[in-house]
Amino acid sequence: MRLKEALISGIERLTAAHVGSPRMNAEVLLMFTLSCDRTHLYAYPEREFTPEEFTRYDEALSQRAHGVPSQYITGHQEFWGMDLVVAPAVLIPRPETEHLIETVMPLAQKMHNPRIVDVGTGSGAIALALARELPNAEIHATDISSAVLEIAKANAARHQLEGRIHFHQADLLAGFRYAEFDFVVSNPPYVGESEADQVQLEVRKFEPRSAVFAGLTGLEVIQRLVPQAYAILKPGGWLAMEISGTIVEGVRWILSGWKDLQIIDDLQGIPRVALARKNPD
Repeated sequence: MRLKEALISGIERLTAAHVGSPRMNAEVLLMFTLSCDRTHLYAYPEREFTPEEFTRYDEALSQRAHGVPSQYITGHQEFWGMDLVVAPAVLIPRPETEHLIETVMPLAQKMHNPRIVDVGTGSGAIALALARELPNAEIHATDISSAVLEIAKANAARHQLEGRIHFHQADLLAGFRYAEFDFVVSNPPYVGESEADQVQLEVRKFEPRSAVFAGLTGLEVIQRLVPQAYAILKPGGWLAMEISGTIVEGVRWILSGWKDLQIIDDLQGIPRVALARKNPD
């Protein structure tokens, strides 16, 4: 089979399986199979597949047709211009989470040596992006899972940031001292079990449930995180969390005692980041 025929066949197969964006997915899986970029796909349409390449592509298409996210098949996802290793143990980083980086950066850049902790780091996406953009910052990252932390550490090493980030196995902020940090940043689980049927099937089926669902209402983890964040933030320190429109009013209530509360929308006008400041002394 030639490359152009493989691409057409892949698009048709994914279309028949009702996979969204079938061309993009077929291209991604083809690039993964051949270890090439998109330019190569269209520059060499007559290139013949080897039997090993055909088998690998067929297996990748089969997994995607059954709902496995392409990121778990290829083991990679881009975030903030960085290629990150991902696995089923971690939530797939999404473009919407970049709003957290955009929110924290201008505040942190005004400080000489800001201390920042990323809570529930997963793949390490947030901590890595902040470490890259804020060379004078001291970055910490926590996760309750040792297996997840190994993936985050591997991503830090891939981007030569392992010396910039301190990783901790902890349940949220357990073990940190009072008034240590200028920023607490987190993309916590915030989907409620009551809205599970509104979540994409492949997310429900393949991504780690503990990283998606917080409990019945979606506010359970945030309710635990907020008082812990208040305790370890310096006076005037900032808390920035990813949220959704479903829980925005609950988040406003939980943060009602904080200063300078802002709700920042994403590009689709959906509430995406809650930013609030600890009372100065």
